[in-house]
Amino acid sequence: MREFSVPATTEVRADEALPDLLTTNVTAHGDDVGLRVRRDGRWEDVTWREFGAQVDGVAKGLIASGVQAGDRVALQAKTRYEWTVLDFAIWAAGGVVVPVYETSSPDQVAWILSDSGARAAVVERPEHAEAVDSVRDQAPELGPVWVIDDDALGTLTAAGADVPDSELQARRATLHSSSPATIIYTSGTTGRPKGCELTHANFLFEIGNGMTLLDRFLNEDGSLLLFIPLAHVLARVLEVGAVKTRTVIGHTADVSNLVADLGAFQPTFVLAVPRVFEKVYNQAKAKAEGDGKGKIFDRAAQVAIDWSRAQDTGGPGLLLRAQHALFDKLVYGKLRAALGGRCQGAISGGAPLGERLGHFFRGLGVTVYEGYGLTETTAAAAVNHDAAFRMGTVGRPLPGVQAAIADDGEILIRGGIVMPGYWKNEQATAEAIDPDGWFRTGDLGDIDSDGFIRITGRKKEILVTAGGKNVAPAVLEDRLRAHRLISQCIVVGDQRPFIGALITLDEEALPAWLESKGKPAGTSVGELTEDSDVLAEIESAVTEANKAVSKAESIKRFRVLATDFTEANGMLTPSLKLKRAVVMKEFDAEVEAIYQKDPAAPHPSQARGGTLQQGR
Repeated sequence: MREFSVPATTEVRADEALPDLLTTNVTAHGDDVGLRVRRDGRWEDVTWREFGAQVDGVAKGLIASGVQAGDRVALQAKTRYEWTVLDFAIWAAGGVVVPVYETSSPDQVAWILSDSGARAAVVERPEHAEAVDSVRDQAPELGPVWVIDDDALGTLTAAGADVPDSELQARRATLHSSSPATIIYTSGTTGRPKGCELTHANFLFEIGNGMTLLDRFLNEDGSLLLFIPLAHVLARVLEVGAVKTRTVIGHTADVSNLVADLGAFQPTFVLAVPRVFEKVYNQAKAKAEGDGKGKIFDRAAQVAIDWSRAQDTGGPGLLLRAQHALFDKLVYGKLRAALGGRCQGAISGGAPLGERLGHFFRGLGVTVYEGYGLTETTAAAAVNHDAAFRMGTVGRPLPGVQAAIADDGEILIRGGIVMPGYWKNEQATAEAIDPDGWFRTGDLGDIDSDGFIRITGRKKEILVTAGGKNVAPAVLEDRLRAHRLISQCIVVGDQRPFIGALITLDEEALPAWLESKGKPAGTSVGELTEDSDVLAEIESAVTEANKAVSKAESIKRFRVLATDFTEANGMLTPSLKLKRAVVMKEFDAEVEAIYQKDPAAPHPSQARGGTLQQGR
């Protein structure tokens, strides 16, 4: 078993807890700006002292309303300023935060409230409160529910007006590093979600050892705009890490207006999933093509990629440096402006970014640091950073973390970031964490001699063709989703004679594409699934994706669907992972259609799909 570890730079004391981070900032840096909140279209500064006072007021309100030390309090909302106030207030009251995605169904909410034994809840909107009330019979321990949009923070602050500061001090005394800080329910692609119990020590170990790797960006002179859901562990870790490093925090949940928000907030660092970076690239390319500058953009993109690759092989030559300087003025500056103009780096998580896209962003001056982790490892178990960077990998283990590859290729993680276990589920805990403390991630990968980890697929998602070939679908799917017209895809072929794919179209990208092809603006997605130009574009994307795999692993046939895979229709988890079983059941007929004809037949484009013979 190959192992690799990096010595810890920080240890967590038994008496430490997350509220200490805010106390330190209020006491030593109270007049410094800690957060910015958008009110009436303007970003307004909030000092650490102001934020701390608000947290204390809400914490007292929770105490006055009956929340006891150790009680679970559910928190359901989009990424917004109030989430961070409530997060720290629940901890200040000695409670345990139970995040709920704003988009969760009543059935999902019922399960989380019931399984966690939540004693109270704060939700975003009145309809969320109605959904909670509709499932109260399944959550007998649930007490009061407050609504953020109905001034939950003001209501709680008023309720706690007579609670003395000494009570907050007493609640702090109940917390130790081993105390549970949060129970995060894995969104789960199958079955009931399991509650990952993460302690104060898990968070403090993660940020204490991880934030130092990114201290060029996360510091008192830096700023971070959070826009992925704070119900997700990665955003939560960056939220807490920003408090530790005194990085100014902003929030926005309106990703449709993200470019404008980035421009107004001007973060030095962003956190996003690969789809965000893909869209920035694809939209820039589409705009350039629409302005008749497509060839210039393509050349600029290639120069950026070449320049980035040269950083790893001795540096760029004179000609490449000159070309890079030229395109920096013509193209790259405009792309950096799309990220706010001051952004110097970013973290990408949740799925592989793709080496070409990573080189592109580094070439234009915004290095995207890929990392790897799970809810069970308090987000990042490994990350690329300035002192140890290798494109195409997810970096080396964090300080104090051990990584290993089991005999079957599964990645194992051990260290202070690994959860104690699943909430009230000893069987699932025993299956996930062995007696030596190794957490079985379920992911497949390898570790090179320098400790850099590459992810090759999910253990449970490996397809085995009728010919016995093992195929990791993620390799193909990640490359396909990089194409501007493709929104989502699923690679199929388990116990089948060859590999196929179901592909959906990106509705945001279609208007510009239709205009570039001289097609009617109102053409529906359903019509486009049979459009020969669309099929040709998708075929080229499939051909490109197939270059990453052997002939036996290549996609031979694909079908273009009229329906996208989304969280709303239940085919994606809130963290945008594919629910394979749901998709396969819903589109069983389309999968069968892939295998109805001889794949060796010549390629005439077929209705809603195509046949490919290429591969290597």
